[in-house]
Amino acid sequence: MTTAPARGTREIPLPRTTSTGPTTFGPVADDAATPVDLRDFLDGAGAFLAGLANVVMQLSWAPVGHGVVESRIPGGQLTRHPAKRGRTTLTYIAVAWLGTDEERARYRDAVNASHRDVRSTAASPVEYNAFRQDLQLWVAACMYRGLTDFYTRTYGPAQPAVADRVYRHAARFGTTLQVHGDLWPADLAAFEEYWERAQAQVSVDPVVRDYLLGLVSRRALRFPFNLPPRRPLEFMTTGFLPARFRAELGLAWSADDEARFDRTLRRLGAVSRRLPRDVRLFPFNLLLLDLRHRIRRGLPLV
Repeated sequence: MTTAPARGTREIPLPRTTSTGPTTFGPVADDAATPVDLRDFLDGAGAFLAGLANVVMQLSWAPVGHGVVESRIPGGQLTRHPAKRGRTTLTYIAVAWLGTDEERARYRDAVNASHRDVRSTAASPVEYNAFRQDLQLWVAACMYRGLTDFYTRTYGPAQPAVADRVYRHAARFGTTLQVHGDLWPADLAAFEEYWERAQAQVSVDPVVRDYLLGLVSRRALRFPFNLPPRRPLEFMTTGFLPARFRAELGLAWSADDEARFDRTLRRLGAVSRRLPRDVRLFPFNLLLLDLRHRIRRGLPLV
């Protein structure tokens, strides 16, 4: 059985903020010492270009990977229901990053209901349970890493004080579910230590590898998500994977590939930074509006 990864540093509990996401799409900036509009760090292009890479990273921990591959939840498989899974995952990111405390609590309840049956059986090669905080912390860490990696590669590095503010806000990726605030590493240096330890727990067996390679190539997805041209998106997904994850999947990546990848993202950034914020925020802004509509109408949230 794969050993559970070490938990994050337990040093200073994160401050408990209240309703940092207003009912409209106003700035999310609750730290007067470091004014920053956190909407700028949630980029729809990142969801499209780097989203599958982030899924691969999350599932590269054996308990998470087998929890997804063995899923018994109707509509829960990305390969069978890519539109629904994409909507629920991106909505989670949107509500965790921009939502009010009440909206986060509502979505937590909905996700918890779906997660109740996500647990290993006697036939599972590893033990897992969707409510395990160490697994949720890993998924949250991958989300944060993916968000900042896309931003840095596309727009350049943020100023240290801004990067710290973004990092502290990213604890919501875990605390919107069951991760206690004091499990989120205390600062960026502590996160890097956690990330190095956590990557040592990356282990992809043949069953999960086949599943993940099917996602990378898009061949495992249903119509219309498996339509050509697949190669450009496969290239982008591979580029957003750190070397440790590419090695687990046996994905080739050269210095020329890296140079072309960097040029592509710099060009994207040059265009994207000139777009209105609401355009860059799509589809997260639309998904948050949809969530609020579902809450008002009493419709299922996931």
